[in-house]
Amino acid sequence: MSDDQEHEDLIKALNHPLRRGILRRVARTGEAISPREIAAGLHQPLSNVSYHVRVLAECKAVALVRTKPVRGSMQHFYALDLDAPWALEALGIAPS
Repeated sequence: MSDDQEHEDLIKALNHPLRRGILRRVARTGEAISPREIAAGLHQPLSNVSYHVRVLAECKAVALVRTKPVRGSMQHFYALDLDAPWALEALGIAPS
């Protein structure tokens, strides 16, 4: 995939307010966080958050860093993987 296509996919992903909220939440934690933890912090249904985290993972804004078995299923943990300075600045999470 070309850089232009990756940027276009990221722009489309960042167009959704919940995805922006998810990225800000992940950035604030500074460590890997699960969709369940994100959903609780944002007061959103887990199913919605999980879907949007998958979209963000597909456009490489977050990365799966580990998994953990929990009650017969697998919990996934993601960390910020966003390296586009323009996107970080737009989200208000640009490194200082």
